Amino acid sequence: MKKSDTLTKAEMQVMNALWEMPEGGCIHDIIAHYPDPKPAYTTVSTFLKILLNKGFVEFRKLSGKTHTYYPLISKENYTNQVMKDVKESFFGGSGSSLVKFFVEKEKLSESEIRELIEIIKENNK
Repeated sequence: MKKSDTLTKAEMQVMNALWEMPEGGCIHDIIAHYPDPKPAYTTVSTFLKILLNKGFVEFRKLSGKTHTYYPLISKENYTNQVMKDVKESFFGGSGSSLVKFFVEKEKLSESEIRELIEIIKENNK
């Protein structure tokens, strides 16, 4: 994935709102998903233009100047791309090094470690 294919924190907030709206939404719908203080209409509009240019969203024209925006990539697919890039860039492509990092740095609880072990066992069947 190229650097331009990754989302900034602000772009991610817009995408998270859109991912929660399966049918898409207008700018006011997106703003409603933000916690207070809510961003300005023009701010969200600017980020949507950036996301359009990056190829992450598309829109349908409703009536007048109203557009419904919707994501072109699912959250799951985007997460997979980002994690693959992180694994390649920071862990030499090693999945075990990636997991080891999180186990050591995140101070996982015993129950979280047991859960990881079960996931690994299930996926190795």
